[in-house]
Amino acid sequence: MRRREFITLVSGAAAAWSGRAHAQQPAMPTIGWLYLGSEPSVRQVVEAFRSGLADLGYTEGKNIRVL
Repeated sequence: MRRREFITLVSGAAAAWSGRAHAQQPAMPTIGWLYLGSEPSVRQVVEAFRSGLADLGYTEGKNIRVL
């Protein structure tokens, strides 16, 4: 009976420790761009989009990720 009690104690402690050890980070919204063509032709659109995000209060790398 002691063996079962020990195994129960150890497995319960491991389960409790693993649940508290790693706090889950909130997911950061990610926006990805897929475009065809040369970069200079799309650069103004991307800059305008990032400027619009900034106007709405989003800071790239802080609360939103743009790829």
